[in-house]
Amino acid sequence: MRATAMYGLCDCNNFFASCERVFRPELNGRPVIVLSNNDGCVIARSNEAKALGIRMGQPFYQLRELVRRYDVATFSTNFVLYGDMSRRVIWTLRQLVPAAEVYSIDEAFLDLRGIATEELDALGHRISRTVQRNTGIPVSIGIAPTKTLAKIASKLCKRYPRLEGSCLMYRPADIEKVLRRFPIGDIWGVGRRHLRMLEQAGIATAYDFVQRPEGWVRARMNLPGVRTWRELQGEACIDFENAPRQRQQISVSRSFAHELTEYDDLHSSVATFAAMCAEKLRRQGSLCGEVTVYIYTNRHREELPQYFESRTVRPAVATDDTLELVPLATGALRQIFRRGYGYKKAGVIFSELSDRVGTQTDLFDPVDRARHSRLMEAVDAANRQFGRGRIVVASQGLAPLKMNRGHLSKNYTTDLDDILTVKV
Repeated sequence: MRATAMYGLCDCNNFFASCERVFRPELNGRPVIVLSNNDGCVIARSNEAKALGIRMGQPFYQLRELVRRYDVATFSTNFVLYGDMSRRVIWTLRQLVPAAEVYSIDEAFLDLRGIATEELDALGHRISRTVQRNTGIPVSIGIAPTKTLAKIASKLCKRYPRLEGSCLMYRPADIEKVLRRFPIGDIWGVGRRHLRMLEQAGIATAYDFVQRPEGWVRARMNLPGVRTWRELQGEACIDFENAPRQRQQISVSRSFAHELTEYDDLHSSVATFAAMCAEKLRRQGSLCGEVTVYIYTNRHREELPQYFESRTVRPAVATDDTLELVPLATGALRQIFRRGYGYKKAGVIFSELSDRVGTQTDLFDPVDRARHSRLMEAVDAANRQFGRGRIVVASQGLAPLKMNRGHLSKNYTTDLDDILTVKV
């Protein structure tokens, strides 16, 4: 039996909608949508909802009549439930394959190297059946010689139900046949910035792309583009990562339930976003070298004046200290805030992240970083034990962020009060 280096991708189908259906089986066959923070826009759709023409990102207020007419089940985002269901899917995968690399909340790469090629088709279908049996979540398994091709195989699996949950794609002739019809914009690693350039160059499919010389690709897309080009030809260039990847950027943003016009309301929100980013920063052992704050009005209210602005600031020394990062963020907000507008969304982005270990400090740094580090450790420990937001900086305020979540489901798997009652 022949063993080759192969990778898999497990992609949960319509994940947020599927999570809601696990505990509400009467929703099977009925259109389901999940809304963003404050029930603003659609961020997940069942296949039935897609068939109705509901678009990803479509504002909910535009859909109210359609939702009523077709009895569309509507849910607010429940990340506690979705996160726990994701962990259950990953745990199941790791019982079935040598290793699984978490790529996102609803995707994981599978390390299938060393497994005989003749066994992979049966293995893929067994993984798909087992995950759905154990968790209730339907998944699409793509198996191919590279991660990029495995992504394409998983998309084919979703597109063609007759594949029954798994698509093995490894023969060169089969790969070429798929690439000839696969849109260039759907390839993993081809972002919007490069898509327009490729389309202007007459590249419409993945096959068109791989026909270009490597030098042409390198000149226009640098090393990441060359990596994608090689992966599409079956050369594995993206390593399998057993440890979770450190994020290169950390952000927190919210759409508000209603437009905010007062500076103080925006100030407390941005301070809270910065504090949440700082907590995530410390959790992954990184320091932040750049803070960006942005605010914008409701673009769907064309009758109102529109405004969008952002500002980027840098700490003197890369830091993970909430006491430094929150004032930086609120200071940036102060520079861009303008009266006379109703702000619908704000966000904070931490970038230029570096490893906390071995970072160069400033000889004349006035901050006692060892003392501040101990303080942040104590704050994080207290908030973990007694609940997020128990200890905050004063600029965050004491009132929790107001969220409009009128369609929130229960925390069936994490809250004893929400466990399903089975009547027999």
